[in-house]
Amino acid sequence: MYLHLGQSTVITTKELIGIFDMDNTTVMKSTRDYLSQAEKNGEVVNVSYELPKSFAVCSDGDGKKVYITQISPATLVKRAKSKQFE
Repeated sequence: MYLHLGQSTVITTKELIGIFDMDNTTVMKSTRDYLSQAEKNGEVVNVSYELPKSFAVCSDGDGKKVYITQISPATLVKRAKSKQFE
């Protein structure tokens, strides 16, 4: 199944590790450190340059990717649970 993260970015749900709310999770220093390290390692993909609402952590064959998107986590979860794109 596929999950549309915004703009022209689509991933398979098999790659998906988690979807996180940007406002709630970045309160913790450990999450901010994780995102900072992922950006330094070139693992961050900005799907949109609008105000981010969530990020999705994925594992592909080559490693991890962190997708930052303007789509709310609730919408992404709803899309992930939908059978529409199987």
